[in-house]
Amino acid sequence: QVQLVESGGGLVQAGGSLRLSCTVSGRAFRSLTMGWFRQAPGKEREFVAAVSPSGASTYYSDSVEGRFTISRNHAESTVTLEMASLQPEDTAVYYCAADTYSGVLSAREARYDYWGQGAQVTVSS
Repeated sequence: QVQLVESGGGLVQAGGSLRLSCTVSGRAFRSLTMGWFRQAPGKEREFVAAVSPSGASTYYSDSVEGRFTISRNHAESTVTLEMASLQPEDTAVYYCAADTYSGVLSAREARYDYWGQGAQVTVSS
C-alpha cells in the first residue's frame, strides 16, 4: 500500500506561480515513478508531468513544458510540482500518482496504481 497526500495549490492570478507537494508513505519511495495529473471541470483527467525513481529523468505534457517543473526529495519522500506563468486553462484538480511496478516514465493513467485525493488549483484572469 502507498499513501499519497497532496498539499499546496489554491487561488492565483494569471501569470502567477504556485507549488504543489505530495508526501508519500507506505513503500520505498526510491522505487516509485511519480506523476502529476489534472482534471478540469467537465473534462477528462490528463497527464501533466512525471519523474523517474532516481529523479534523473522527467517528462512533461506539451501544455506545461517550460512552465512547470517536477522534482522529488528522497530524504523527505516528497514530489513537488512548481507551476509558473499560470493561465486560467490550468485551473483543475491536480492529482499525485505513483507507479509501483513499471519503472518507466509514462503519461498513461493505467500505469499508475495509487492516487492522492487531489488539490484544487484555480487561476483567475
